[in-house]
Amino acid sequence: MDKKLLSFVLLLLFACLVKVQGEDPYVSTEWNVTYGTISPLGVPQQVILINGQFPGPKINCTSNNNIVVNVFNQLDEPFLLTWKGIQQRKNSWQDGTPGTNCPIPPGKNFTYHFQVKDQIGSYFYHPTTALHRSVGGYGPITIHSRPLIPVPFDAPEDDFSVLISDWYTKSHKTLRGFLDSGRSLGRPEGIIINGKSGKGDGKDEPMFSVVKGKTYRFRFCNVGMKDSINIRIQGHTMKLVEMEGSHTVQNLYELLDIHLGQCFSVLVTADQDPKDYFIVARSRFTKEPHVATATIRYANGNGPASPELGENPEGWEWSLNQFNSFRWNLTASAARPNPQGSYHYGQINITRTIRLVSTVGEVDGKKRYAINGVSHTTPETPMKLAQYYGVEDKVFKYDLINDMYIPPTGNEKITIAPNVVNATYRNFVEIILENHEKSVQSWHLDGYNFFAVAIAPGRWKPEMRQNYNLLDAVSRSTIQVYPNSWAAIMTTFDNAGLWNLRSNSLERQYLGHQLYFSVRSPNRSLKDEYNMPDNDLLCGLIKDLPLPKPYSI
Repeated sequence: MDKKLLSFVLLLLFACLVKVQGEDPYVSTEWNVTYGTISPLGVPQQVILINGQFPGPKINCTSNNNIVVNVFNQLDEPFLLTWKGIQQRKNSWQDGTPGTNCPIPPGKNFTYHFQVKDQIGSYFYHPTTALHRSVGGYGPITIHSRPLIPVPFDAPEDDFSVLISDWYTKSHKTLRGFLDSGRSLGRPEGIIINGKSGKGDGKDEPMFSVVKGKTYRFRFCNVGMKDSINIRIQGHTMKLVEMEGSHTVQNLYELLDIHLGQCFSVLVTADQDPKDYFIVARSRFTKEPHVATATIRYANGNGPASPELGENPEGWEWSLNQFNSFRWNLTASAARPNPQGSYHYGQINITRTIRLVSTVGEVDGKKRYAINGVSHTTPETPMKLAQYYGVEDKVFKYDLINDMYIPPTGNEKITIAPNVVNATYRNFVEIILENHEKSVQSWHLDGYNFFAVAIAPGRWKPEMRQNYNLLDAVSRSTIQVYPNSWAAIMTTFDNAGLWNLRSNSLERQYLGHQLYFSVRSPNRSLKDEYNMPDNDLLCGLIKDLPLPKPYSI
């Protein structure tokens, strides 16, 4: 029997076995990752396809489902995928970042197995190796509520995933060469929507079809590399209902800023004259914005979309005001049967404040981005594996940065090293992300949702806490930080594992703008963290070491 076929058959048998034993339902699939040639901006180029698709297949599942994805790497380079926003409770083994997993070698496969435990909402997956994300390999993840859990709006007529990205026409190897040589990636060449770039000239085939009087759900995700994106739907208002797994207060918006890595879910009622309308995506905070369109066509419509695409709002202060309008829906249930608002995060004492200041500088004449003076580099042996095998002292050092960093007034000395911060299990922490630069930043934390309690201009000081939203800040996993500003987030480190905090900017991330939080329970217990999977790939120092004693109950 063919090895690929045998592997998939065993995968299905495994899924059937656990179903019989009464586990939550399984969603199983097999993905082949290959190169292909398409023209997202009208220029033929090499992209990364999954099962021949760009964007890749949707993972469509329900809260608490077990997800099994058997990934075959048919590229000429090692490859990894991460599941952005999926919390992977007790299971950072499946996180798919270079600090937690060995990459899948060319011609080999790896089976991811994780549970979307107590989650609903809109997410996406993407590559984490090299600069693969710059040429695709991403796709949507939709997690529906269980049937018994009420949703705070009527079921829509249809549900659309809309992945928006800025885009380069150069290959990922060329772009990586730029960064390795000290050059910048420069400006993207354009924007694509679900792998295409409409020009707003009325000649593009419709991407979405609607019926007058019906309401539809659009799940917008900014899967790009550099720019914030502003979206609008001509002639229609958007009712925001969900953001990265949290139901929101249902405010109406004509425009929405979606920063790197973020996913917003909106309801749109087809209440206009039957004809074509554009979804308009425009890059933000750039001198000459790129624009792309996707056509929505009314059934029995008559007439093209208007060529008037509108303009961006002025300045980032408008975007900050919009952030302040986002509120958690405290009366709605989500993946859990108890109301979300029962978690009164504002009444929990802060046990640790970590102030992370991002800076940029040069090391040996090449640009590097740093957090508190340390620019992260990924060792050959993933840090999570080094911890499990007890050889971390040969791979990295803990706590190279301090919690309350004050940058020097002159040129900062940047240290290039693995950046791993020890975190105390179940501590409730406050993290301050401080941006001293002139561009908007965006950050994501794996393994957790956090409460985005404040964004404000200037430098953070303890007295700023009096302005925090301690009641209904949205629980999410990404946050933007405006120029010369700061953002404050709060979370409980209750998910044991090694978890990546990273810039959503591909260039910044590649050049060191990330770190890992090491969250270890006091006891090596399966109650707190799963053992390393039997199928885990091994590399680096631990490749030939004997397997450590596993965790026990």
